[in-house]
Amino acid sequence: MPNMKVVDMAGKAVGEITLSDTVFGADINEAVLHTAVRAYLLNQRQGTQSTLTRSEVSGGGRKPWKQKGTGRARQGSTRSPQWTHGGVAMGPKPRSYRVTLNKKVKRVALFSALSSKVAANEMVVIDEIKTAEYKTKTMVAMLAAVGAAKKTLVILPEVDDKVIKSCANIAGVKTALYNEINVYDILNCDTFIVAKAAVEKIEEVYAE
Repeated sequence: MPNMKVVDMAGKAVGEITLSDTVFGADINEAVLHTAVRAYLLNQRQGTQSTLTRSEVSGGGRKPWKQKGTGRARQGSTRSPQWTHGGVAMGPKPRSYRVTLNKKVKRVALFSALSSKVAANEMVVIDEIKTAEYKTKTMVAMLAAVGAAKKTLVILPEVDDKVIKSCANIAGVKTALYNEINVYDILNCDTFIVAKAAVEKIEEVYAE
């Protein structure tokens, strides 16, 4: 089982935690990670883009000139795709980009993502993340103390409005609860900060 030191908000080591092999020490399956990230990004798409075909563009009901004798190419409508203000040929129409993954694939992807952060030394466990008031400066000081990089994901064990709102104004910092984590956010961050209580809850919920 991988061991990791636990630090306080000042970056000082205050203990050690033993992580679950199942969740944080799993084999990293890059193919499944790719599948999960692709599914996540596709599911963010609204699929509402739409273009007008020649039959949907207003006008063009009259043949612009007679079929023969003008020396010009035959034309049936001024709303054909080759005309200015004409319809679009084979353009996008509203559609669903939704991709579903089964539970086993999601589970493997999540464990691979968490394990990759541990393996790359990009995970930081803090004994308790809290602030007595709504103060962005407090969170900035914490991030600097633990050496957080530009993009940071902070995982909390429960809703804490003071911490969440104090982090909201910091560029590149995102907060989430232990049961809201997803593969894309984990892989997309440079530093993965987790409260000790959140680590225990993640293992409790996902290691079953």
